[in-house]
Amino acid sequence: MLNVLTYMKEQVDHYNAMLKGSSPQEVLSFFLENFPGKVAFSSSMGAEDQVITQMLAGLGGNCCIFTLDTGRMFAETYELIQKTQARYKLPIKVYFPDASHVEDMVQSKGINLFYDNVDNRKLCCHIRKILPLERALQGYAVWITGLRSQQSPTRTNLSVVEWQEPYRIIKVNPLLAWDEKQTWDYIYHHKIPFSSLHTQGYASIGCQPCTRPILPGEDVRAGRWWWESPQSKECGLHSRKA
Repeated sequence: MLNVLTYMKEQVDHYNAMLKGSSPQEVLSFFLENFPGKVAFSSSMGAEDQVITQMLAGLGGNCCIFTLDTGRMFAETYELIQKTQARYKLPIKVYFPDASHVEDMVQSKGINLFYDNVDNRKLCCHIRKILPLERALQGYAVWITGLRSQQSPTRTNLSVVEWQEPYRIIKVNPLLAWDEKQTWDYIYHHKIPFSSLHTQGYASIGCQPCTRPILPGEDVRAGRWWWESPQSKECGLHSRKA
């Protein structure tokens, strides 16, 4: 196990050095070409993810695109899934949580358990997001995400290419160095469809009961789990430890 982990970390270092200064499209192209049929992209249908979907479509779309439906999503998110599929002619797989897991959680802790404490919220995220993500990534070697380092303090130390040991997969963050302006300039220039919630003050869009619009001057993640301390602004998808 240790030898494999050491080898993969060396590979990741090699990829980061080789791709230093590359554009997001060049990063995507490299992994699509070198891992044919083994690349998956997880989209939450947020602004950054819409950018990557457009780039993948321009590169031939040889990638599995999927999204996680937690069962507590905004209606606008479903509308955007439909609109994006129609625009780019790319299938978007939808993964749902295990119904029995959700039922057991709700029966024992309540329908809105996440407001009670951080442990409950993390349990809800685990059942509705992390377990479906594990299923979605099975059989793939590369996981593409829309993370940007500017989004959150927990993302400032990320690299474009990482080894994600809990999922045993290479994780690639093509837009890591982009700022908010670059993202939206690209969206408007290429007329990329985006959620109407962004025009209503929602900077980061997740489950409906756990997301609110942000106020002027607030951090882009301030609208997620706003009742918690600033240190708890991750659901666990991107912050799991080995």
